[in-house]
Formats: sequence, structure tokens, C-alpha cells
Amino acid sequence: MSKIKVIFFDAAGTLFHVKGSVADIYLIHAEKYGVKRTPDLMESLKGAFARAFADAPPPVFAVSDPKEIKRCERLWWFDVVHNVWYRVGMFERFDEYFEDVFEAFSGPSHWALYPETVGVLMGLKEQGYEIGIISNFDSRLFNVLRGLSIAALFDTITISSLAHAAKPAPKIFRLALDKHAMDPDEAVHVGDSLQDDVEGARRAGLAAVLVSRESDIRSAASVPAIRTLDGLPKLIAGL
Repeated sequence: MSKIKVIFFDAAGTLFHVKGSVADIYLIHAEKYGVKRTPDLMESLKGAFARAFADAPPPVFAVSDPKEIKRCERLWWFDVVHNVWYRVGMFERFDEYFEDVFEAFSGPSHWALYPETVGVLMGLKEQGYEIGIISNFDSRLFNVLRGLSIAALFDTITISSLAHAAKPAPKIFRLALDKHAMDPDEAVHVGDSLQDDVEGARRAGLAAVLVSRESDIRSAASVPAIRTLDGLPKLIAGL
């Protein structure tokens, strides 16, 4: 029988996703500030966001006060969004624009659950597994989860800005384990990033499962991989 007692999930890209694309949402809000939508601009925004997000430092801050943490999260995202538009063309009243965009992602309106998410989570809970989240998402995640009506399904939620560590660092996985009083070999982490989720979890001693919704799962032959969360219960039973 599997030793697994707790299952951790990444959040965005694993349990839920952006409706449309980040670039499209950025552009929708920018149009209110005079930016003209074109196919070329949309493609440029997609590439600029990917580069800006990849270049950003880990969202880990040397503060503990909740208000200061939220201020640091906002500044972190300001730098990312500013970097995006610096690459494709800055416009006036950017600070106001950023506030609009930051708030837009603070609730459920621009996020959607994957079709199988709720059923799989409820099934795992019914089987007796403890369920948690380990995410580099900021503190807006709590409101997003409530808005998507899945917050109550999780026993713990561990995010980088509160943990003072970000995936793939082992520290954030260990802190999550401590909340459940579990050893690493009693846990599995499920996520869509080979580096942050799979390699990070393994470095901390946890089993890992890759959710590969779009890329070829055969390219990760050494990693237990699933196309959707529907395949998770059977896979975990065999770990």
C-alpha cells in the first residue's frame, strides 16, 4: 500500500488557470489608457510577460508584518508588469493602470478551475488524504481560492511570501510538511513545473507528480506524469 498521507498541489496551472491569457487581460486594461490592440502587440506582450516573469527574483521578502508583506508583493508585481511594458512600449498613467491590473487578478473573475479539479480534490479527501497547497502565488491566492469555492477543501496553504522561501527551495516544502507533522516520504507534490514542482519536491525528499496538460508527457519519462488531475488517484495508489 502507498505510504502517502498528504498530497500537496501547486495552484495556478495545476488547479486553475487564467481565462484566456495574461497578455489579453493586460491589454484589455491597457486599452482604457489609450493603448491600441493589434495582433503584433498581443504576441509581443505574450513574449514579454514570459521573459519578465522568468527574469524576476523569487517572491521572498525580508519582512514579517502582513501589511509589509502585501506591500512587497505589490512592488514585486509592479516590477514585473513594468518590465513587460518597458519591452513593448510604455504609456502614460502606468501607475493607475498597474493598480487596475493587480486588482483584476485578486479575485476569481480572471481565473477558472480545470474541469476535474473539484471532483478529484473531493475524492482524495473522501479517501482520507490530507490536502495542501504549496505555491509561489502571493497572498491574493486566499481570495482567489475562496472565490473559486475550493478554499475549504485544503487543510493547509503555504505560499512563498509568508514562508520566506519559494519553490524550488526545499525550505518551503519542509514548512508545509511541518504543518501536517509528516515526513517527506509520506507526501507527494503535484504541479506543472519540472523545476519548481518536481525537482523542488524531490530535493526536499517528497515524491512528485508532473501535470503536463499541453506538452508531451513522454519527454519526462523519469517523472510520474499525468495529462489531467483525473489520473492522480490511481497514480498515487501505486507510489
